[in-house]
Amino acid sequence: MHSRYRTYQRISDLPKLSGEEVVLRGWVADRTDKGRLQFLRFRDGSGFCQLVVFQPEVPEDVFMVAQTVTQESSVEVRGLVRRDERAPGGYEIQVHDLRILHRTQGYPIAPKEHGVEFLLEHRHLWLRSARQHAIMRVRAAVIRAICDFLDANGFVRIDAPILTANACEGTTTLFELDYFDLGKAYLSQSGQLYAEAAAMAHGRVYTLGPTFRAERSKTRRHLTEFWMVEPEAAFFELDDDMDLAEDLVEYVVQYVLRHCEQELRALGRDCSQLEKVKRPFYRISYTEAVEIVRRKGAKLHRKLPDGGEEIVDFPWGEDFGAPQEDAIMEEFEKPCIIHRYPAAVKAFYMKRDPENPDVVLAMDMLAPEGGGEIIGGSQREDDYGALLQRLREQGLPEDAFQWYLDLRRYGSVPHSGFGLGIERTVKWITGVQHIREVIPFPRMLYRIVP
Repeated sequence: MHSRYRTYQRISDLPKLSGEEVVLRGWVADRTDKGRLQFLRFRDGSGFCQLVVFQPEVPEDVFMVAQTVTQESSVEVRGLVRRDERAPGGYEIQVHDLRILHRTQGYPIAPKEHGVEFLLEHRHLWLRSARQHAIMRVRAAVIRAICDFLDANGFVRIDAPILTANACEGTTTLFELDYFDLGKAYLSQSGQLYAEAAAMAHGRVYTLGPTFRAERSKTRRHLTEFWMVEPEAAFFELDDDMDLAEDLVEYVVQYVLRHCEQELRALGRDCSQLEKVKRPFYRISYTEAVEIVRRKGAKLHRKLPDGGEEIVDFPWGEDFGAPQEDAIMEEFEKPCIIHRYPAAVKAFYMKRDPENPDVVLAMDMLAPEGGGEIIGGSQREDDYGALLQRLREQGLPEDAFQWYLDLRRYGSVPHSGFGLGIERTVKWITGVQHIREVIPFPRMLYRIVP
């Protein structure tokens, strides 16, 4: 960064400044009292390092500040940079001067164990912790890698609207609102339909933004608001779509391994498994996946009309849930693509397989190590008559989809795309247990604050 933007260094600069005197500004994350030695764990947003204050080497008032500074007080520090592998971040500052900018009192998240609900209620402060800091930096790297990859491969970013007049993924999981005098509007479930329109203009495009699903789900893989990247490409068929998905995921994982080594180490992530994420991935048909599920004994729990439940062998024709996905991925150490799903469980816009009209040219990518589904995509129906028939079969309003049908009226071509869930991908790469940790401010069934 150009020097005119700051008059002080940052922790991220320390590898280039070993042996030099620096001025840093940030916050005290924790303090350890060793008598004449005070160790302060210090953060400034770019990383963490250790401040060492030795009583004989600093003025009395500076040592008093170090002895009494409170957690999360903001400070300015001047000192000598020293390389030390034992210190947080690998560097420490031998302090010459320490000045408090704002003294904090009663910071609620003390350095001890706290319950999840307490931490979620204080999410605005929980983000400051070392673990959350590392997760957010991995998330930023994942998004940066996605955009770099797609930009380099000729995809143009197109921003899709968040307010829409129609559903994309079905009508039962929509957030609905009144839109002035024009009737009902909905929070977007996907940018895909708009990406399809843009692909007919630019050939290859992608959208990146928030999407919303009003599912009453409380699993560790679900959020009501999450982010997706959705590439869409004209003249791509299903095999092209699967190739693109594999290339993208390989690039993202290898990028994070190169650029987030320190963050992954802080999270205790076993990177040996991520190092295996290189093409070719595994590919199996839905029918082959069902055979694995049955062999593994991953039963289907089916709700009955009277509110009860029956447990049955998994039948061909049902969509996979988390238990089935986990059973399948016990077989694989790299991501696996499952393709050609039953038409009855997939969206109206997916193209039927010409060799078997009971299935659609769809694909999902499952991640290993409990990552679950991270990608869902398909070849889109490019025939006007077939798409109109699907709309009618599913009882969707034709008027609201006239613009989408126009894409098949004027210069229709084969095209394909997919959606990659940012949070599920980050959850898998970081190895965290719950998706609520990988988005800054999670929105879940029973949480909308802070």
